[in-house]
Amino acid sequence: MNQYETNSMIQKFIERRYEVVEATKKADIYIVNTCTVTNMSDRKSRQMLRRVKEQNQEAIIVAVGCYVQVAKEEIQKIEEIDLILGNNEKKEIVEIVEKYKEENKKQSKIEDVMQQKEYVELGETTYTEKTRAVIKVQDGCDRFCSYCIIPYARGRVRSRKPENILKEIKKIAQKGIQEVVITGIHIASYGKDFKEKYRLIDLLEEIEQIEGIQRIRLGSIEPLLITEEFVQRLSKLEKICHHFHLSLQSGCDETLKRMNRKYTIEEFKEIVKRLRKTYQDVILTTDIIVGFPGENQKEFETTYQFLKEIKFYKMHVFKYSPRKGTKAAEMKGQIDGKVKEERSQKLLELSDQNQKEYNKTYIGQEVEVLWEEEKNGYYQGHTKNYILAWIKSEENLENNIIKARCIEEETDYILLEKEKTCNKTVINA
Repeated sequence: MNQYETNSMIQKFIERRYEVVEATKKADIYIVNTCTVTNMSDRKSRQMLRRVKEQNQEAIIVAVGCYVQVAKEEIQKIEEIDLILGNNEKKEIVEIVEKYKEENKKQSKIEDVMQQKEYVELGETTYTEKTRAVIKVQDGCDRFCSYCIIPYARGRVRSRKPENILKEIKKIAQKGIQEVVITGIHIASYGKDFKEKYRLIDLLEEIEQIEGIQRIRLGSIEPLLITEEFVQRLSKLEKICHHFHLSLQSGCDETLKRMNRKYTIEEFKEIVKRLRKTYQDVILTTDIIVGFPGENQKEFETTYQFLKEIKFYKMHVFKYSPRKGTKAAEMKGQIDGKVKEERSQKLLELSDQNQKEYNKTYIGQEVEVLWEEEKNGYYQGHTKNYILAWIKSEENLENNIIKARCIEEETDYILLEKEKTCNKTVINA
């Protein structure tokens, strides 16, 4: 989502005939879209703000985004910054910068996002790669997990009007981009703030009808979204990618309670069964936090055994980092860093093992891949269930959907080979 919003700001400057350069190049204006997920991301944001000033002492330095939203007093101590803007100010960033150029007066403008009741449109721009586009459909979160600062940085749930989303995706399709990724802070909550009954599944059913879009991929989702009704309706959509990133965080009920997560591991098991019953080739990935306050060895082992049972294709493992302003930062039982590292490594080894074993099952099978880019004679792309694939080809495959046979597997990708009789579908040559 940060990529989406960064690109939106870039497009606004391009429309005003500004030239956009890489962050390492000398520029007249530097805009740092800050993150505040952890204390580490706060520190990186501060470092970046100071670093870009060194590249051009005369440049205008703008701090914008989540860290600014929750730590205005800290940001104001950084002398290098000229403009301090919150999340809602991204929509008018060019006007604010140009006003500063005229007045040459340091200022900050940060609306209270907790009071924001409607989704703020950033304009008709989308973060795109060569073959896929990220579509932001909502902002904010009402969950207030005990470790998470994001609700305070983003505010309550605000859903984007479906007509604006569909209009944007139709424009994306006209550009020849075939895959859209649905993203937001908490997309499972999409539509809960609408007066009429219209939820995420209703939106997906409408996106399915847009000509030119071949794949619809969901970003990280709350497990409880996956109800029987949701899956029944979802299974009828041919363009949905059979990859679901279910944000688990822990495989132990006691830990989940302290995290203020709203499900149990038994409920999660049923959700996994539901998806695997519906999609034979489904791939499930997840996020796990190790070393959460109070997570003793018994709780960690419970999580480990649960993860062995579920067999996620890939796990993103995070060592818990106290975030100032959250309940978890004040909890007793903070875990030693060495213990966190040991637990993290154990789960990462399990993740690699699962991924390699699953990839091995594809040897000899024919799979369909949307090819994205070429590197050293090999094209890289993803299957519909989001396995990374490589293929050697002298022919330009970029943005083509092609079936090929798997001949080799590695931990993080599969190697394919085209056959003379292979079914090739050129969507946008």
